Amino acid sequence: MLKSLSLNNRTAFDIVNVVAGLGLLVSPWLLGFTAETYAAWNGWIVGAAIALIAVAALYAFYEVEEWINLALGVWALAAPWVLGFSAVTAAMWAHVIAGIVVAALAAGSIWFSHNRPWSTA
Repeated sequence: MLKSLSLNNRTAFDIVNVVAGLGLLVSPWLLGFTAETYAAWNGWIVGAAIALIAVAALYAFYEVEEWINLALGVWALAAPWVLGFSAVTAAMWAHVIAGIVVAALAAGSIWFSHNRPWSTA
């Protein structure tokens, strides 16, 4: 039962990561920061990469896909400060929210793939 529960959680996590990646991908147009070069290009590239990797993980789970999405999620979270667009509020929040969601779900998927319990108590 734990195995099937794990599979269902991974599938749900990957679907949410696809949505988060697509959200980051379209955020420059929807939130109006296409003129902010670093923010827009980072959103397009990282959002597309997250979505494509999550789609690949839906078809054939390999742990490396989750590790890549974990790294991309952490990058999306840090990018506003690293690339210097933290003052662009819409871009910053789009990246932070997508980064947190993607990183947390990728970490959860990795956790479940090893069948580790949430608590040892």
